[in-house]
Amino acid sequence: MTTPFYDALETRPPAEREAALMAALPGLVAHAQQAAPAFADILAGVDAQAVNNRQALAQLPVTRKYQLAERQQAERDREAFGGFATQPFGAQMLRVFSSPGPIYEPEGPQTDYWRMARALYAAGFRAGELIHNCFSYHFVPAGSMMETAAHALGCTVFPGGTGQTEQQVQAMAQLRPAGYIGTPSFLKLIVEKAQEQGVALPSVTKALLSAEAFPPSLRDWFAERGIQGYQCYGTADLGLIAYETSAREGLVLDEGVIVEIVRPGTGDPVPEGEVGELVVTSFNPLYPLIRFGTGDLSAVLPGPCPTGRTNARIKGWLGRADQTTKVRGMFVQPGQIDQVVKRFPQVQRARLVVSGEMASDQMTLQVETTETAAGLALQLQEALREVTKLRGEIEMLPPGSLPNDGKVIEDARSYR
Repeated sequence: MTTPFYDALETRPPAEREAALMAALPGLVAHAQQAAPAFADILAGVDAQAVNNRQALAQLPVTRKYQLAERQQAERDREAFGGFATQPFGAQMLRVFSSPGPIYEPEGPQTDYWRMARALYAAGFRAGELIHNCFSYHFVPAGSMMETAAHALGCTVFPGGTGQTEQQVQAMAQLRPAGYIGTPSFLKLIVEKAQEQGVALPSVTKALLSAEAFPPSLRDWFAERGIQGYQCYGTADLGLIAYETSAREGLVLDEGVIVEIVRPGTGDPVPEGEVGELVVTSFNPLYPLIRFGTGDLSAVLPGPCPTGRTNARIKGWLGRADQTTKVRGMFVQPGQIDQVVKRFPQVQRARLVVSGEMASDQMTLQVETTETAAGLALQLQEALREVTKLRGEIEMLPPGSLPNDGKVIEDARSYR
C-alpha cells in the first residue's frame, strides 16, 4: 500500500519541524562563513551559534539575485560562482548551469540534489513509471532538476526537452509515459497537436508543471482531457521551494528550506497573511544561500494543508518584488520608502503612488496611521524629499486601507 506522503517529515508536528530547522541553522551559517568566501564577507562578525531562531535570522542581510550576479561578475576572472560555492570543479560538482545574467549554478552529486522528488510524489508520480520530461536540458538546470528527482523516486525518464512538438507526440504515443513534466503551455501545445493528428495519448494522466503561470482555467482544460496537473515553485539557485497537493489550496513549503516573507526592499518579516517578498534559506552544503531574496511576491496561508501535511503554505507566485520606478529621471526604490516609514512609528504601512502622464510625474505617499495631525504629514513630506530627492504629496489613511498585494511603489501613470 502506497502512502500519500513522500516521507515522515511532511506530517511531523510543526513545533518539531521548527526546532529541527533552528537547530541546524547555526551549523549552516558557520559552514557558509568558513567555506563560501562570499558569505565570509556578507556575514563577517556574525556569531553563527547565536543564529538559532527566526528573530536572529531576520537580523542577517538579505542577498538578492542582482547582488549574486554582481559578485559573480566581479570574481569571474578567478572563480565562476562569486564565492558562493563551497567546492571547486570536480567530483563534488557534477554540472554547472547558466541562468540569464549570466548567473552560474552548480549541481552536486547528492541524490535528488534539487529536492524536487517531493513535488513529483505529491503530483502522483510513483516508482516504476516512465516520465516524459520537457524541461530544457541545455544551459538552465530545469531538465536536470526534474530528471534527478524522477530517478530518486525510481522512475524512468524520457528526456524530451523543448520544441519538436510532432516528435513529442510520437514519442508519447509509442512509449506511453505515465505523465509529463514541463511548462503548462508546452503540454497544451502537445495535446492540441495530438488532437490535430488524431493521435490518442491515454497514458498521460498527470503532470508536474512549473516556470509559468498555471491558472485554474488551464488546469480545468487539462482535467477535461484526463490530465491532472499540479504546479511547483522553485528556482535555479535554490531548487524546490513549495509544491501543490491534491487539496489545491496554495503550495506547501519544502522541508529543506526556511522561508520568510519580508517587506519588499527590506529584510523585515511581515505579519502572517501579508504579501511580501519570498526570502529563502537553503540547507545546501555546496551552495548554502542564506536569506536569498527571490524577488517574487507571495503570502503565507493560515492553517495546515487539508491533505495532512503540516508545513506552512504560501499562496503561490503573486508578482515581482522589484518595484524600482523612475520618476522625473530619478530611480525610486522600495527600500527608500522603507527608510521614510521607519522614521515614524505612527505609520503602520505605506505605498508610494506615481501618477500623471509621461513627463508630468506626480508622487503621493499613502500612509496608514491613526494620527491625523498636519504636522506629521509635513514631516513625512520632508523625509520623502530628503530620501528620494523628489517632492511628493502625503495622503493619510486609516489602518487597513491599503491593498494587501505587496506593492510598496505603484506606477499608475498613463503612457497613452
